[in-house]
Amino acid sequence: MDTPLLPGTALITGASAGIGATYADRLARRGHDLLLVARNPARLDALAEHLRASTGVAVETWSADLTDSEAVAQLARRVHDDPAIDLLVNNAGMAVGGPLLGARPQALDEMIRLNVTAATQLAVAAAGAFAARGHGTLINIASVLALAPELFNGAYSGTKAYVLNLSQALQRELAPHGVRVQAVLPGATRTDLWERSGIDLSQLPAEMLMDVDEMVDAALAGLDLGETVTLPSLPDAQEWDAFNAMRLGLGPRLSLRHAAPRYTHVARAAS
Repeated sequence: MDTPLLPGTALITGASAGIGATYADRLARRGHDLLLVARNPARLDALAEHLRASTGVAVETWSADLTDSEAVAQLARRVHDDPAIDLLVNNAGMAVGGPLLGARPQALDEMIRLNVTAATQLAVAAAGAFAARGHGTLINIASVLALAPELFNGAYSGTKAYVLNLSQALQRELAPHGVRVQAVLPGATRTDLWERSGIDLSQLPAEMLMDVDEMVDAALAGLDLGETVTLPSLPDAQEWDAFNAMRLGLGPRLSLRHAAPRYTHVARAAS
């Protein structure tokens, strides 16, 4: 029999509060040592001290602004080169509230650098390292807004749709190498992301808001169930399966030699 792999080190970005801090707690209780990454060193150190005392695992902190390209490159090198890291939770993210019309370009650029560029570079670094070792897990935190571009800010939902696409593509590439990829699509979750994006949580219906502990516990249950895409609020997983099957079913007709008849008929009528 193969000896089961013991938990290694889990690297969690955006780890100082909210979803990231809750993942840190849960993974520590599963026996993972931790490398916690966030911008706020004081909050990181306080969390690390608490987790060391309550779980006994080793906890390292790494203060970094992942909107900075050099900081991302340094962390990506650590992900790629450290053989102890066998789990990456790509959680760091930000939101820009309000409509795209009138949005500040600098805020949109910062969001894209964090939600897309940093997440991609870390995921690719982990993918290469995990594939070479034949094991590892990559968890990418997306959002249900990946499936609902009409809601909230279109650039934010676009970044989360990107994370979903990236995760599905990586799972296809990495599965033959023994590497797991999971995209988590939370609905509205009680974290400080809302306040930081200028949105008052009290404006949202209470029945839409999930506590962060419940969300992360559901996401980890989805990982244990082998899901590639986990929607913690979705009651019937078969609804996602049907949606995904319909998407995949379009594949043979998405790229053909000739345009669809409805377009050629219009073109002939106009000529």
